[in-house]
Amino acid sequence: MQSVKDTTGTVGSGRSAEEKKEEQPGPQPAPPPNPGPSRQQVLPYGIVGEGLKEVTRRVPLDEPPPLPENAKLKSIGKPVSRLDAVEKVTGKARYTFDIQLPGMLWGRRLVSSLPHARIKSIDTSAAERYPGVRAVHILESVLATAKLRDPNAEKGNRYPTIRYAGQPIAAVAADTARAAEAAVRLIKVEYEPLPHVTGLEEAMKENAPRVFPGPTEQPATAGGGGAPPGLPQKGNVRGPDTKPRGMGPRGDIAQGLRDADVVVEAEYRTQVQTHVPMEPHGLVADWRDEGLTLYASTQHLGSVRDEAAELLELPRSKIRVVSDFTGGGFGAKYGIGNYGLLAIHLSRKAKAPVRMVMDRREEHVSGGHRPNSLQRLKLGAKRDGTLTAIQLQAHGSGGVAGGAGVGFCHSTLYECPNVHVEQYDVFTNTGPCAAFRAPGQVQGIFSLEQSVDELAEKLGMDPVALRGKIDVSKTDDALARAHERRLGAERFGWSKRKPAGSDKGPIKRGMGFAQSQWLYLVHPNIACEVRVSGDGSVEAFCATQDIGTGTRTILAQVVAEEFGLRPEEIGSHIGDSRYPAGPASGGSRVTSSLTPAARNAAYRCARELATRLAPLLKANPDDIVFAEGKVMVKGKISSAMPFREAVKKAGIEEISHRAERRDDYEGYAMKMPTIAISRHGIGGVQFAEVAVDTETGIVKVERIVAVHDCGRPINPKLVESQIYGGVIQGVSYALYEERHLDAASGHQLNANVDQYKIVGAREVPTIEVLLLEQLGAQSSTDARGVAEPANVATAAAVANAFYNATGKRIRTLPMTPANVLAALRT
Repeated sequence: MQSVKDTTGTVGSGRSAEEKKEEQPGPQPAPPPNPGPSRQQVLPYGIVGEGLKEVTRRVPLDEPPPLPENAKLKSIGKPVSRLDAVEKVTGKARYTFDIQLPGMLWGRRLVSSLPHARIKSIDTSAAERYPGVRAVHILESVLATAKLRDPNAEKGNRYPTIRYAGQPIAAVAADTARAAEAAVRLIKVEYEPLPHVTGLEEAMKENAPRVFPGPTEQPATAGGGGAPPGLPQKGNVRGPDTKPRGMGPRGDIAQGLRDADVVVEAEYRTQVQTHVPMEPHGLVADWRDEGLTLYASTQHLGSVRDEAAELLELPRSKIRVVSDFTGGGFGAKYGIGNYGLLAIHLSRKAKAPVRMVMDRREEHVSGGHRPNSLQRLKLGAKRDGTLTAIQLQAHGSGGVAGGAGVGFCHSTLYECPNVHVEQYDVFTNTGPCAAFRAPGQVQGIFSLEQSVDELAEKLGMDPVALRGKIDVSKTDDALARAHERRLGAERFGWSKRKPAGSDKGPIKRGMGFAQSQWLYLVHPNIACEVRVSGDGSVEAFCATQDIGTGTRTILAQVVAEEFGLRPEEIGSHIGDSRYPAGPASGGSRVTSSLTPAARNAAYRCARELATRLAPLLKANPDDIVFAEGKVMVKGKISSAMPFREAVKKAGIEEISHRAERRDDYEGYAMKMPTIAISRHGIGGVQFAEVAVDTETGIVKVERIVAVHDCGRPINPKLVESQIYGGVIQGVSYALYEERHLDAASGHQLNANVDQYKIVGAREVPTIEVLLLEQLGAQSSTDARGVAEPANVATAAAVANAFYNATGKRIRTLPMTPANVLAALRT
């Protein structure tokens, strides 16, 4: 047996919506875990197939014994098809968009046509008189934007100041959608126009129009947002934040650059990317005397309930949130949003349910986006590849919201003694940003991984070999990346990579590589309940949601493992806030949070069931096992009887146990009420092959090999699906997606799914996924997430492949023909 020393994992500034909420005034290092009554337990540790070790941990007494590797399990680790697949493909799955309630009204919003203005008056009388209109409401405050540190810095007004074109002002509820649309056009708003600015660099100028007349803060709502408090602000520029997620400067950056034998320095630009989920933001509010029911397309039932309770001054017990299915959510679907707040007020006034679903234009403009960035990065290294300095200055705009950082990779991914990072928010008169699948980290990795490749070339080193030199921390995620680099390079055929720009003719092909890094996050204080009924049925309950990742299925798999049943025999119930509190679907934390609680609850139920069955089987409860759908006495095959039959014969009415998600066995690096950051991490590597047409500027990503770790894969098929999605979304970001604004009016010109180009079926590359099964001895399932890192490295890998193909660096995203031809001319 070998004990493994505690190690501190990576932390950073990319923040999911709920993480940001709890970062006021800032996270503190987590105290050591206190599991209560516990025992020393030996657990497997390491990468399966690479030589597992054994480590000792203190484990709560009522938790189950450690699981072996997946190959020895029956349900966990198996590629089980989604339990709700038939419902989805047949149209039976009920999304918020599909909700139809008796007497339901249609809500429609009025939004600003100006990018910056004061509202002088609002006249709703004509709208109120329109046939079919049942209620009108004017918004008293706007969610998701930064707030003035001193409210007196702005001239008082009964209406919120307009700061972007598309900002919601009011809404109507009517008997039909057509009546609501017609009535909302009758609302008369008198504006006092103000100067505006929409471009990042224009907003940075000293004489630029001020988006806010004074310094701002962004204390988050339950719907997310948030930025480091107390930073200086000059004009539209707020910052610098020199401590992304607490990782402050280290060493002497000037000395580090002097010590370098080679220095690379470059400027990188990334664009605004909007979320464009398949199902737009939407909420149906049903306000009745007995309470408020909300049907929401959401990434967190709890944040919808909590924000509604706070803003409406209702007890949480009076609010029920339902989300049977959510049609995609990449970080922006938290809380009730302005659209939901309006729906609730309209429902209260009309005394009827109100449906408020954003259309595609509204989704693009105010549904959230990934901020853009302007990054100036300088790296220094010795001749042997050892890094001596990393210096970054980054500006980004989240529109009227803060939180436009570029992640934490520059401070944490590679070993470097001298690091100085400055990140600035730049306010513009555009819609607010929101968390977006590895917020900040995608932009940051794009600059860092290209710069490391450039270093490798100047040093005459292979890019993969250089990572092996500098990615040398003792954390298990860094050790995983070493295996991933080897596996990926072999599978991809990296040894066949040619020198940059080798191909003759206009079509040039190249290979590139980049690494991915994210946090292993846990949503603490969530719970799962498991019930065994008298007829032998087994059910699991948790108030989490499924945004398309397969949460129902993994919940059933974990419970099925404890009872020796098939996953489809488990009733897997989610999507209702009346169930035990569940995790948010953000930051790659559902599986890591939910599965230990589910397994622990199932284990307790199974052990009590064994005690109840012991007299029937004339055996000691400890000798009763559940396997292959049967109950039997260990070593006595003749005693086996079907599970349901055994439960019925025992005369059991119901067994129910509820278990909470306890702290990881080693504790956390940081812990807040709704987010805990592990001492370990998750990540992966991606290899890309591209073809560049140097005459037309068209880039085609032909192949991606993605090698990732996520702790124990509960369902490899679903994990692979997440990685496929992350790669496809990354290719779309790298090549196509970009918001275009009219600077004169502040309006988005391509707020649709036609001119806002997203990768299509013909542009999807061949994708090959390799998974590491990595046991970290942290929880009863050892599961982690994968959604974020699957997206992080793609654009950087494609950019490095572009260089290998052409011999030219492309430092501006997206890789449109115009940007490609400009890069080729340099």
